[in-house]
Amino acid sequence: MSGVLHTILQMVEKGATHVGVATDHVIESFRNDLWPGYKTSEGMEPALLAQFHPLEDALAALGVVVWPMVELEADDALASAARLAAADPRVEKVCIWTPDKDLAQCVRDQRVVQIHRRSNLILDAEGVQKKFGVPPERIPDFLALVGDSADGYPGIDGIGEVGAARLIRQHGALEDFPGNVLGANRDMALLFKKLATLRTDAALLGQVDELHWRGATSSFAAWSDKLGDQRLLERARVSAGTSRP
Repeated sequence: MSGVLHTILQMVEKGATHVGVATDHVIESFRNDLWPGYKTSEGMEPALLAQFHPLEDALAALGVVVWPMVELEADDALASAARLAAADPRVEKVCIWTPDKDLAQCVRDQRVVQIHRRSNLILDAEGVQKKFGVPPERIPDFLALVGDSADGYPGIDGIGEVGAARLIRQHGALEDFPGNVLGANRDMALLFKKLATLRTDAALLGQVDELHWRGATSSFAAWSDKLGDQRLLERARVSAGTSRP
């Protein structure tokens, strides 16, 4: 939990002025109704699951807007927030801090980028193309073909990353593939694309200003004590003093 809170403060230290965090309040979503093998909470460590809801409270105490997702997933919330923020001409840049492959579909030129914190990698549209072999808008097609083990769908047997990228470059979206390319696997591929396509219509906020980080609340000191990490409180105080208005 401390690691997540430190990451938020790192974002502010690097210049973020508006911050929102999406959480999977429950692991299951509407996608479980579409594909029985989609990810669930089964097999997750109970200690890890027990941290989810307290983390939401700790983030709120830090002064961060939190979106606990139930029917949709956290990735849907991030995609929706990125769309809303990018539409505001006052926003300089939208940074999505997650290494999840499906969020690469939200990248737009250099305006909306994906940040991999651990590897210190920033993916703009050119970076997505270089990494996956397809542009951001074709990531759902790519994942439909190769699968996503983290989300629990296997992709199409016999098609790897190189082959998937080549097919997409040749034919475009899966819907435009000639009938003989996927054959009997076409309907399955389209289902997987539906799983991979993030929703961008989550009703999260009215305007970007709601995400303006103004520092931790008075209750954050108690969380710092509870976690045994006084550096959190000190870092939050320093960040609040140096963050831009």
